[in-house]
Order: sequence, then C-alpha cells, then structure tokens
Amino acid sequence: MTLLTPYWSLDILIVSSSLMIAAYLFMTRKFKYWSKKGVMEITPTPFLGNFGDCLLLKKSASEFIKELYEQSEGLPFMGFYIFDKPFLLVRDPELIKHILVKDFNIFADKFASTDSKNDRIGYSNLFIMKNPAWKYLRTKLTPIFTSGKIKKMFDLMLMISKNLENHLESLNLDGNGKVIEFKDLCANFTTDLIASTAFGVNLNSLKDPNADFRVYGRIIFDYNIKRAIDFLSIFFAPYLTKYLSVKFFGKATNLLRNAFWNVINERIESNVKRNDLIDCLIELREKHKDEQIHDFKFDGDDLVSQAGVFFTGGFETSSTTISFTLYELALNQEVQKTLRTEIHEALTQTDGKITYDMITNLPYLDMVISETLRKYPPLGFLDRVALQNYKIPNSDVTLEKGTPIYIPMIGLHYDPKYFPNPEKYDPLRFSENVKKSRPNFVYMPFGEGPHICIGMRLGLLQSKLGIIEILKNYEITPCEKTRIPMVLDPKGLTTTALGGLYLNIRKITIAGG
Repeated sequence: MTLLTPYWSLDILIVSSSLMIAAYLFMTRKFKYWSKKGVMEITPTPFLGNFGDCLLLKKSASEFIKELYEQSEGLPFMGFYIFDKPFLLVRDPELIKHILVKDFNIFADKFASTDSKNDRIGYSNLFIMKNPAWKYLRTKLTPIFTSGKIKKMFDLMLMISKNLENHLESLNLDGNGKVIEFKDLCANFTTDLIASTAFGVNLNSLKDPNADFRVYGRIIFDYNIKRAIDFLSIFFAPYLTKYLSVKFFGKATNLLRNAFWNVINERIESNVKRNDLIDCLIELREKHKDEQIHDFKFDGDDLVSQAGVFFTGGFETSSTTISFTLYELALNQEVQKTLRTEIHEALTQTDGKITYDMITNLPYLDMVISETLRKYPPLGFLDRVALQNYKIPNSDVTLEKGTPIYIPMIGLHYDPKYFPNPEKYDPLRFSENVKKSRPNFVYMPFGEGPHICIGMRLGLLQSKLGIIEILKNYEITPCEKTRIPMVLDPKGLTTTALGGLYLNIRKITIAGG
C-alpha cells in the first residue's frame, strides 16, 4: 500500500524532498541573526555556515579566523556561523581588553571543551576546564611557574642542552653541513626539557627518538584527518564531541594516563622531593582528596589530566617557536648574524657558559622570538563564551548568554595598521620605542588576562636555550626542501609547517671563543 499517492516512487520523492526542505529550514533558521542586530556578517552556506573550507580541510582554523578578520576591516566586531550557530569575532583592541580583563567574570570560560564523561582526561585539564574549578586549580598550580621556581629548574635544562650539543656534534656537520627536519629535532629537545623539569623523567629523545613520551607527543599532534576533525570539534563545535567520540589527547589518552600514574606512584614510593609539577599534584591530591570543586576532584583523571596538558603544551609550543625562528633566520641572514654576534658577546662575558642571567638578558634574542611569535603564534586565536547577557560597550548590541567569542590574534598580528609590512620578518618591531607606540591587546601570542598561559616563562626560556645552543656554533641556511614562502598545514590546529620544516645546518665556530 502506498502512502500519499498511487506510486511508491512518487511517495519517496515527496517524503525525501519534504525532509530535505525541513532540514534546510532548520539549519538556516538562525541565519540573519547578526544582521538583525545590526552586526556585519559573512553570508553563510546552508548546513556549513562559514566553516566549509575548514571542514573540508582546505584551510586551517587560524587561516579561517584571519580571513574573517580581513573581511571585516574597520569594524570593531563581526558575526559568523559555525554550522547554524552564531559566533562573534572581536577586532577592536579596547573591546578585547574588556573581554579578557575588565569583564573577565562574564567571559571567564573558554568555549572549547570535550565531553566530561567520554573524555574526562581531556575535559578536566587546566587549558579548557570551566569555572569555578579552573580558578581554584589555577591558583594552586601558579606557584610552580614563578621566575624563582623556573630559575631553580635551569640546571636541569642545561643538562638537556648539553645533550643537544652532543647530538649535533654526532651529526658531523662540518663542511657543507646536512639537511635536517627541524620541527622533529626541536620537539625531541623540548620533550626532554619538559619531561625533566616538570616530571623528573630522563628521556634523551635526542638519542632515542622513539622514547615513550616522544611517541605519545607525535600521536597527539599527528594531524591526520581524524585528529583535524577532533580539534575542530573541540574548539568550534564542542557539543558534537560526545557523538564523535572525540578525545583531547587522541589515541595517546590511555598511554598518557598509564605513564603519568607510573611517574606519580614512583615518586610517592621513593619519597623524593623535586618541587616540580608531579610533587605539586601529589600534594594537591593528599590535601584535597576528599574535596570536590564543582565537578572536579583532586584525584583520578582530573588530577593526571594536568600532567597531560602541561606535557603537551610544554613541548609543542616551544618546539614550534624554535623551529620557525630557525626558518626565518635561515631566510634572513643579517638577522641571524646579528643574533649570533649578541650570543657570542654574552658567552665571552661568562667564559663560554650559558647561565640563567645571561639567557634572560639578551635584548635582540627577545626581539627575535617576539617577531617569530607574531608571525607564527602556536595557536592563532583565543576563544571565550558569554556566561550571561552582555551589552557591548559603546554599541547597541547585546550578546546573549552562551554566545561564543573569538579573538583573532593572527589577524591582529598581521594587521598593517599595527605591524607595517606584516609579511616581513623584522625583530626591530619589538624594540622598546616601537612597542610603546603600539596599542595594547594587538600582540598576544600567550593570551592576556587571568587566562594568560601559565607556562609562558618556562616556554620562553626553553625556546631561548634551544636557539642559543644551535646558533652559537652553527649556521642555518635554506635548502632545496625549504618551502619559500612558508605553507602551513591546513589540518593543523596549532601552527604547523606542511610537510615538515627542512633546513641546512653547518658548523662554523666555537662559542665564547
């Protein structure tokens, strides 16, 4: 028996057409949301919104955000859509200041998240966890990363630096040198650094690139199609993570869980105190094991999650900064020579020894790293969500509770209004006089406000140490495999060179000599 007409084929056509029309009307019902509020919006595509090129992995999330920024030139903010959900992109530095600092209580949470049941170790880490647990945990973990604590870690860092020096020596880089893929080399180095300073684990990934933690790191940032969709879901459509079985640490979740519990248990059994992250986590567990802050407990996956996020953030961002700095120095030989001269002059004053005071008092190195972070911030945007209705200052627009807010760091960093000739690599942009002439909240590679990266000092110190160790004795130049201009991986959430970052390295001098 047919349903609507004497013909099954016609019934099927009518029903399928009706379903398609209903789906279309449902997925476009919120379109014009921003234009009705008097806010400029980019015309969305049904079902995809403005997110089609990202979903098809034609462009990275950072490139997507940068294009939105450029398309709304001269405006304080603009609207866009992920699928059918309205998002706001904020461009005005003064409004950014309100969101990140002045009105932080309204924008205290990030929009990014994973499912609290299916991915507890991803959901409860300090990077994306929600208030009030975030505020409480942040207060407890901040003392680990004071300048005084980091200075005490420096001797451990020098041991890893010596391993890098020995590794480079073993490559026999005299004469014309050799071509090396630098992102992986730098990640081996920074993995060893964070493992030693935060977890008391001696890896030497430089000698054994298949050491457990190094393998876990590669798995987490293996930007295949699955991982690309994972991260896009977490940062732009977190309500989908439970349906897609997304995990923040991907296939490395169980590996990290087991590895860090082994480290924690070994530390408890040995009763050795190193005043590092593991000691802090053990102390929090002992003091607060019977407490629960909102839905957070100082035990189980909630606890080990902090170790996981500090591990991944600790090695990935610093290795990105070192490798892209070396890339730009290879293309800008005068900058490289100027920096090497500064390093050699400083080493002369310390009898060839790298010291904490020396490494933190190299003004040109500071400028070089700042310029690298301008062009290649590890993550090109910040995300927040409105926790209550919010009237945007100096406008008639009121944001509804639950509206996702995106701050386009990468767009600001390439805006010629703030950084003339932005494609040029120019460390002098960060001389004191030039910095003073620039508005606040247009340069934010580590974020700003209470959510500013907790490991910023450690990350910068790791990056500086790696650059000094390499440049003091070696010259970096482009090779046939060097991409000029740089092409970024469209599947990467973090700033990642497509196909690796290849450069030639050649020994040229003796440090401090």
